[in-house]
Amino acid sequence: MRQRWGVIGLVAMISFLSGGWLLQRGVAGAGNVYQQARLFDDVLGHVSAYYVDSLGETDLYQKATEGMLEQLQDPYSVLLTGDDYRALTEQTSGNYAGLGIQIDVRDGWITVVAPLPETPAERAGVQTGDQIIEVDGKSTEGWKNDEAVKALRGQAGSKITITVRRSGIPEPIKYTLTRAQIHIRSVPAGTLFDAGVGYISLNQVSETSAAELRQEIGTMMGKGMKSLILDLRLNPGGLLDQGVEVADLFLDSKQEIVSTRGRARGATKRFLDDARQTWPALPIVVLVNDGTASAAEIIAGALQDHDRAVVVGSPTFGKGLVQTLFPLGEGVALKLTTARWFTPSGRTIQREAKSEEEQAEVAALESSDTVLGAPEQENTDSALKERPIFHTDAGREVRGGGGIVPDIVVRPDTLSEGEREFAKELGGKLPQYRDVLTSIALEAKTSRSVTSESFKVTPEMRQDVYGRLKAKGATLTPATFQAAGKLIDEQLGYEVARYVFGRPAEFRRRAADDKPMQEAIGLLRKAQSPKELLSLAAASQPESPAPN
Repeated sequence: MRQRWGVIGLVAMISFLSGGWLLQRGVAGAGNVYQQARLFDDVLGHVSAYYVDSLGETDLYQKATEGMLEQLQDPYSVLLTGDDYRALTEQTSGNYAGLGIQIDVRDGWITVVAPLPETPAERAGVQTGDQIIEVDGKSTEGWKNDEAVKALRGQAGSKITITVRRSGIPEPIKYTLTRAQIHIRSVPAGTLFDAGVGYISLNQVSETSAAELRQEIGTMMGKGMKSLILDLRLNPGGLLDQGVEVADLFLDSKQEIVSTRGRARGATKRFLDDARQTWPALPIVVLVNDGTASAAEIIAGALQDHDRAVVVGSPTFGKGLVQTLFPLGEGVALKLTTARWFTPSGRTIQREAKSEEEQAEVAALESSDTVLGAPEQENTDSALKERPIFHTDAGREVRGGGGIVPDIVVRPDTLSEGEREFAKELGGKLPQYRDVLTSIALEAKTSRSVTSESFKVTPEMRQDVYGRLKAKGATLTPATFQAAGKLIDEQLGYEVARYVFGRPAEFRRRAADDKPMQEAIGLLRKAQSPKELLSLAAASQPESPAPN
């Protein structure tokens, strides 16, 4: 009897609890915000008191916050804490405390790709190709990139000892370095091609981008630059105000650069150019691709809509959502989507067709380093012609529908059938492939067997790649390897140029194989003015069909 009443009591308690829940849920579902808030507190209290696993209220509030942001189904609206918050700060400012070296994992070891100029690493004599085998006496064998970055960075003024292995020197070399504040320039040093064609890349839209770009253009003009290629490919964007200031360098007073449209007060506004441009007679080609996003798209769109530059390349990413950063305490901030961007002609930059996964990829674009060639392009030429038509200041047709469609669409080479088969056979041995290329390059540096940056990759060098890959367990057929010969020659050539002659030599070699770059150089060699450049670009394009 006592057992029976116990069961009845348990059922009554469950009914009371669940009935209360259902009643509250029913009332709150049709009620106002206060009832919803009460419902939230009730659920929180029940989970805290009765859930099978013990969860503190702090954890519950954290999970509730994250869950709310997830329900927005917006990959850009996130709560930033700890390392994520610090990473955003470093990304937008370009500043961090460390040694100033670019690194990558090669053959299981942290390898120096290049020391940055005027940094502790460069001043101490750290060289491209050095393997960092110890950090403060701890072996780095098997470390991942993020482990190495965490160990090498630290408080400015703190000391660190690294041990490096250098090709051609039998004994390891120890460096005791003092970490310093490092600034990563968003605008590296430019390159001057013949006929006065200058090349400058903008890699990230950070706090100092406009000032750095102005300075670098001035330097290049002093060297004889007569026209400019501004490379925004793989630029994931950054700060809105800096995107506006970069566009401001090339436009005239009162010209619109971008507009934002949002729901909250102050979210809808127009951004106008503040002053006359400094280089009105400078012909400009802007290079873009599907890795050009966000603030970089603002720059390309503004210069295109005002007929200030010819845009060359492939359609851009289409990230036209404005994020506002709300600091919420020490090391905590809410990054929230608050508006959408529109170009001066009224085109939306946001490409609605992008999936969450594709949108999330933009965060990693600046670190992209494709080894086996360019990715397949999403847009076909026929699909581009179906996009809505807008007009520039001069009446030129430009396409909307999200992202920036170039004036001249030039897609990079994709993998041939033989190269795709090579990638398939290589499979999980891609890291070993990279290691083989680097090891051959380092040996060429030590032996000084390559004496000119315009060297040709010989059949013997390519066969050396094949033999080393086989020794590392790669199962490659000779026919497949032969079919991928052009790709292998190019990539081995880039790697040897980098480690033997430096990054500028590697860049020049890559530029010769870069179809959009060569298109830009060809146009600018002929153009004496911005107006003539626009005419040349129009003449190079097929007649557009009349819209239905």
